[in-house]
Amino acid sequence: MYRFDTSQYTSVAPTRDRRPPTPRTPGKDPVLELAILGNLKQQPVHGYELKKRLADTLGPLWGVSFGSLYPALRRLERAGAIEVTEAEEPATPIPSTGSLRGEAATARLRRAPISGRRTRKAYRITARGEELFAELLRDPAGATDDRTFALQLSFCRWLEPTDRIELLQRRRAELADRLARSRRSRGPALDRYTRSLAEHRTESVERDLAWIDALIDEERRLGTSEDAPTEPQETGATA
Repeated sequence: MYRFDTSQYTSVAPTRDRRPPTPRTPGKDPVLELAILGNLKQQPVHGYELKKRLADTLGPLWGVSFGSLYPALRRLERAGAIEVTEAEEPATPIPSTGSLRGEAATARLRRAPISGRRTRKAYRITARGEELFAELLRDPAGATDDRTFALQLSFCRWLEPTDRIELLQRRRAELADRLARSRRSRGPALDRYTRSLAEHRTESVERDLAWIDALIDEERRLGTSEDAPTEPQETGATA
């Protein structure tokens, strides 16, 4: 049996950190939480509909199961980023029966007062959730991760123009670094398939870099046109 000498370790009573907590993502999967908050920012959504929207947002290659969705929702709710509200479901239409007796019964049901409609639990973003969403949207770590950057870009409309340009510039720096590494690492390929794969990766990075440059140019052009002062209208000739 091995024994470890613990005499060098001293027991220190834990001290309480008196500094105010820094707002940060409450969970283990900031990508999923960003996607959830971005969808809830538009309107309150119940769990099943949110799962469908996340599939559209994140794409088919990253499936979201209820086993990962609801724990993330609970984490965000405990952190005060979202809250539960009751969403009233629309009344279910009554189909036509095709018989006189059935139509009479259907008419009575339509005229009968509705004692209460079925409600479903929906989730709504809070003010704390708005802050967390903005923090995750500006997270610089997204520049190095393809999936995170794609998600940040899909919600880019919620950023200020300067923040959008910073997001794109960080991504451009990452792509330029990838391209430089790819060109330096070119060596004698084992076969034509390996060489073709390396060339394909380099060309993909080059296309992405050109695409980001075009987005940056467009953002700057739109920002310049929005910030440009308007010409004063002439009201008449002056002496």
